Amino acid sequence: MSFDRQIKIAPSILSADFANFGQEIQAIEAQGADWVHVDVMDGHFVPNLTFGPMAVKAFRPHVKTVMDVHLMIAPVDPYIDAFADAGADVLTAHVEAGPHIHRTLQAIRGAGMKAGVALNPGTPAEAVAHLLDLTDLICVMTVNPGFGGQKFIDMTGKIRALRDMIGDRPIHIEIDGGVDPKTAPLVAEAGADVLVAGSAVFKGGSVDNPEAYGENIRNIRAAANGVWA
Repeated sequence: MSFDRQIKIAPSILSADFANFGQEIQAIEAQGADWVHVDVMDGHFVPNLTFGPMAVKAFRPHVKTVMDVHLMIAPVDPYIDAFADAGADVLTAHVEAGPHIHRTLQAIRGAGMKAGVALNPGTPAEAVAHLLDLTDLICVMTVNPGFGGQKFIDMTGKIRALRDMIGDRPIHIEIDGGVDPKTAPLVAEAGADVLVAGSAVFKGGSVDNPEAYGENIRNIRAAANGVWA
């Protein structure tokens, strides 16, 4: 997994057809997805339940790009090895999920994965100031975590602060929540390079009509790059 700051579109399979995950993953990758984003929720840290390590392991053979696993769970540390064994490439934990995020990031890297740290809308950029040398990705939540399809919360000021803080370190800034062709240019201009999109990618398409996924991905990417399709 090499590093660059080109815009990457990471469809969230939380918006996919739950009865057809394998084909859905293959369809979005064939239609131009750069990463595959997997939202893990525990019904405790966030008010929803989704996937566990066994589901992630089942997704893994279908993912040929990057499997980006976002843990919205607490605690995190007892499950790090399970998600490593399941094949996660990037494992992201919330700074709010426990008192020892520094140790959590060390453990994620120690298990052979890229380490991500996520910030809820109410958490300032400064919360990760002392974590940058342990971090490969910072996920800025632009909705309150727990459900897809929420309205975008403007976090461009936080994104710019993080971009300045990161400097020349090889750290991705990922945006999760409410990303579509209208919001993509706002976050990209502020310094984000990985855009998670759920309903904005999957709307209007299916495994029988994957071209709609491709059009949606191209429109988000073009908007983020300042060129409307």
